[in-house]
Amino acid sequence: MAADSRRILVTGGAGYIGSHAAKALTQAGYDVVVLDNLVAGHREALRNAELIEGDIGDVALVRQVLRDRRISAVMHFAALLDVGMSVRDPAGYYRNNVMGTLGVLEAMAAESVRLFVFSSTCATYGEPIETPIAETHPQRPINSYGETKLAIERALPHFERAYGMHSVALRYFNAAGADPDGEIGEDHSPEIHLIPRAIHAVTGGEGLQVFGDDYPTPDGTCLRDYVHVVDLADAHLKALEALADTARSTAYNLGTGTPHSVREVIDAVERVTERRVPWTLGPRRAGDPAVLYASSRKAHAELHWTPRFADLDSIVRTAWTWHQRHPNGYRSTAQP
Repeated sequence: MAADSRRILVTGGAGYIGSHAAKALTQAGYDVVVLDNLVAGHREALRNAELIEGDIGDVALVRQVLRDRRISAVMHFAALLDVGMSVRDPAGYYRNNVMGTLGVLEAMAAESVRLFVFSSTCATYGEPIETPIAETHPQRPINSYGETKLAIERALPHFERAYGMHSVALRYFNAAGADPDGEIGEDHSPEIHLIPRAIHAVTGGEGLQVFGDDYPTPDGTCLRDYVHVVDLADAHLKALEALADTARSTAYNLGTGTPHSVREVIDAVERVTERRVPWTLGPRRAGDPAVLYASSRKAHAELHWTPRFADLDSIVRTAWTWHQRHPNGYRSTAQP
């Protein structure tokens, strides 16, 4: 059965970034099939996409989905993503992020699906030797999360030579924000990202802990490049279309190119919510570089990708809007 060029499999598509990408795909006219085990994803996050509940480690299931749904390309988001946990449990990260992804690639090769858009990370770079970080920067991860993503990036050229599989690896920096219409947003358990943790703190949840204030940065806290999740979804769509047109495998950084410190993020949350963020100082986390921010010139030039949400307050504002409508995440919905 021939593949349908508009039918895309999104693994991990009920998760934070995956659900935004799935929505962008459906809005662009694609027929989206989501494979997710719902351990971290939410079926409520899906809009006009078919959900198949299952695990990427089940190669027979992945093959069946690819074949029965006549899939033409795969966007792969299914992964564990907590840097700190990856330091404490590298075995789990290698099992899921490496073995699971290799199972997806094996299934694609067996079913002659040739296009693969890979959710990678700036964590593959490790401690930067220069900033902003370009795609040519050495990749020397300092935690097993980055190592697992780099392992797949290194496998992809071999799959291309052996099976004719073309791929784009998208190395994004700190995903943040929520869909501006308030339908879908960020809901992890436990929550590990700074902006939603700060929002939880201002709404009566657990106080925010800042991990270290003795980094070699202007205010002592880590500097990160916060890129809006809708902009990331747009980049995935553009990468897929470029891959389908050119069959040229490559990698792109995705970020705004502007770093913000943890304290600057706290200030932005206080401005947007008009509430004080209660926070305490804790020790540094293992595996956290002091400064990470992107050069996205390659994505701008080749994908014609430019972030729409370029300033921190606008990113925080979308996250705040979603939280107000979903005070308990996807478990409840408040009327705007």
